[in-house]
Formats: sequence, structure tokens, C-alpha cells
Amino acid sequence: MSTFSGLGTALSSLIAQRQGLDVAGQNVANANTVGYTRQRATTAALPSSNVASMFATNDGPGQGVRVTGIDRLADVFLDARVRTQTSGASFLKARADAYATLEGSIGEPGKDGLANQLSTMWSAWGDVANTPDKDSARAVLLNQANAVVDRIATLYQAADTQWTQARSTTVALVDQVNTTAASVADLNGRILDITNSGGSAAELMDQRDQLITQLSSTVGASIALQPNGQMNVLVGGNPLVSGVHAHPLAVTGAQTFAAATGTTVPPVAGVAVEVEWAEHPGRSAALDGGRVAGLISVLAPPDATTHTGGILTEAAARYDELATTLHDQVNAAHVAAYTIPTPPATVGSTGNEFFTFDPTRPAALGLSVAITDPSLVAVATQTGGALDGSVGASIADLANSTSGPNALWSKSVVEIGSRTASAASRAAVAESSRATAEAGQLSQASVDTDEETVSMLAYQRAYEGAARVLTAIDSMLDTLINRTGLVGR
Repeated sequence: MSTFSGLGTALSSLIAQRQGLDVAGQNVANANTVGYTRQRATTAALPSSNVASMFATNDGPGQGVRVTGIDRLADVFLDARVRTQTSGASFLKARADAYATLEGSIGEPGKDGLANQLSTMWSAWGDVANTPDKDSARAVLLNQANAVVDRIATLYQAADTQWTQARSTTVALVDQVNTTAASVADLNGRILDITNSGGSAAELMDQRDQLITQLSSTVGASIALQPNGQMNVLVGGNPLVSGVHAHPLAVTGAQTFAAATGTTVPPVAGVAVEVEWAEHPGRSAALDGGRVAGLISVLAPPDATTHTGGILTEAAARYDELATTLHDQVNAAHVAAYTIPTPPATVGSTGNEFFTFDPTRPAALGLSVAITDPSLVAVATQTGGALDGSVGASIADLANSTSGPNALWSKSVVEIGSRTASAASRAAVAESSRATAEAGQLSQASVDTDEETVSMLAYQRAYEGAARVLTAIDSMLDTLINRTGLVGR
């Protein structure tokens, strides 16, 4: 090795080890930074010179070492797995949360639940049947019937409020998606500029990856990595981000619960809430994952055939069905009954409808008690006499009917409860899978301070060794230059 080339070799090592030490220090500094991906300096040996001169010969060793680049220790396959699992888990969590909120609004079982109020109302019918001459029993019946009507309306209004909140959340999330997509497009441009100039854009890539994971959680986004290092973000197979350009989304469709359920006047088919491309109105984004897709499924109109429509509109349809059943079955008996006769008459008047509907409103909201005068409650047959309460007893027996309001409500509660439990279970499993995928990603990309400490020690020892080589060569050159020819003087 030439003496002067040896200085260059030692110097190259000093520079390379210092750069490696800087990278290890950067990793340690960001050990607790969310989304940071550890980096590693890659080195390569400098080849020996092929140019020989009359004063030097090439004896084989290379000319030292250089840093060829700084690698991000990310795994594209683990990143893709995290995005896929995040998309599915967010979709299922949105549905599970909607079911849980709906189940909470029902309040079953409980003393304030509709089932308890129905039972109290049927008992009131039984009391009137047993003591048809007591106005107090009839007054209690009207109060209990009004309580049932109010409770059904409250359940419907709770579904309406939840639907409105879910739609507002969807709009806010889509606005957030558009902002995030614009940020990804901006980062694509900045990363391309830096890499083209020979710099390292690792930190900007970390930011971009975090934003794309957020998009996966929101709209189920996936990526297509381009040869120039840019990332195209795809939603439903179409580009949300293409290079430095972002393509915004928009929420369209039903804006009110009445439009979604189809309970407008005149009634029409329920209108779905859609997410479309803002630049191409009418073209659906076809979301297949993420929280927004979960909310869209919650907001869907009811399906009268399979009852697999939107969670909230299906619940509203159940409330309407319950109100209609209660109206029809009670009225069918009540209109054929007779009130208590007023002396000297021996037969009372034929009963009127006990419940009535407001035709301009959904059944659950339009249901009301038509009778306000307790004396107009009819529980007798035409030939049963003044104290006959047989019709009232038959109405009270609706509590045990397999096709009555109680049975219908019990079926609805059980169905919602089982679907809530199923949705929660599926969401928990999906979240466990997402957490496992994230743990795998972190094991690859996160900073291990123990490992970085070992790396720093290795760089330090290599730096010390290069410095020692430099010192030895300097001492040798000093001897050759300053002491040669002085022997014997």
C-alpha cells in the first residue's frame, strides 16, 4: 500500500464511520417518534486504482470505504398487510359501533323499555275488563297507551338522530380524506425532488406512509409504488392520488332519514348515501373497506325482501311494523266493542278506533291514541250486558299472541341483540389481526435502542481503528521524510 494512498484509505473510513454513527444517533433520537422507520447506512469498498505509474504499483488492496446510501428498513409486504387489516378492522368497527349505539337506545331489558311498557298497557286493558265501570281504570289505560306511543316514537327518533350523526360523520371523514390525499400528493412531489438531487427523503417517506395508513383506515386505500419512488393511492381500484395530483371524493344521496327510509309523502324507494368522485358526478367510488364504507352500509336504505339493508333504516322499518301491528290488532277488536251504556239506555255505542295514524308521517311517529275521553273506551259485546269486559280481556290477551306486538317486539330485540354481539365479535377478531400485523411491522421498522447502541459502539471502534491507521502512517511518513539520511551524522 502506498503511504499516501494509505492516508486516503484511513480518511475514507473516518468519514464513513462518522456518517454511520450519525445515522445510528438519528435512530436513537427518534426511538419514540410515532411512524419513524429506522435507517441504516450502507457501505461499499472502494476498488483499487487500475492506473499504474512509474512511481507506484497496484498490489491489490482497495482504496477504502464509502457510504453508498441510507436505507429505510421498511418491509413493503408488512406495510401492505397492515393497510389491508386496518381497512377491514375499521369497516367492522364502524358497524359494531352503530349496532352498539342502536342497542343502547332500545334499552332492553329494563323497566323503561318498550317491552315493560307494553306489558303494563296490556295489564291496564285487563283491569278495565275486570272493572269496566271504573273511570279510573280507563284513565290509567289511556295514560299507559300514550306512554307506549311515545316510547315507539322515541325509538324511531333515536334511529333518525343516529342516522343524521352518522351521515355528518361520513361527510367530515370524506373531507378529511380529501385533505390527506392532497398532502400525500404534495409529499410525492417533494420526495421526488429530493431523491433526484441525490438526497435522502426518509423522513418524508415516513410521513407519507402514515398518511396512507390513515387513508386505509378511512376509505380502504391501497398503493401502487412507481419506479420513481412516488406512490399512487387507489380507492376501489381507481386513483385517489396519482403522482402529484389528488382526486377528491364527495358524499351524495339521501340527506335526511326520511329520504333514506322512503317514508316521504308520497312514499318512494329509499335513497342510498353514496361516495362519488367529485370530478365525475354519478361515478361511485366503490369503497370496499375503511370506516367510511362501514358508515355507508349503516346508512343504506331498508331491504323489504331480505331485511339486510342499513342497520338504522331496518330498525325504523321494525318500529313502523310494530306501530302498524299495534294499531291494527287493537282497533280490530275495539271498533266492534261497545261502551258502557248511559241510562236509561241498556246498550252502549259502538266503539271507535282506539289508535290512529297521521298519514303524513311514518307509522312509528304518526301513531297516536285517538280516544281522549275515558268513557269512550269500549270493552263490551253487544249482548254481554253493562258490565261486560270480554272484548277488553281479548285485547289484553294480545300480550300472549304469537303474532302480536309483544312477540314482534321480542323478535326485533333478540335479532338486534344477536347482530350486535356478532358485529362486536367480528370487530374484535379483526382488531386482533390488525394489531398482530402492526406488531410485525413495528418489529421490522421500529428502533431497538440496544441494537443501535451496539451499532454505535461498532462505528466508534472502527473510527478509532481508522484513526490509529492514520496515526501509524503519519508516524511512518515522518520518519521517512525527516529522518532518512541522518544515520551516522
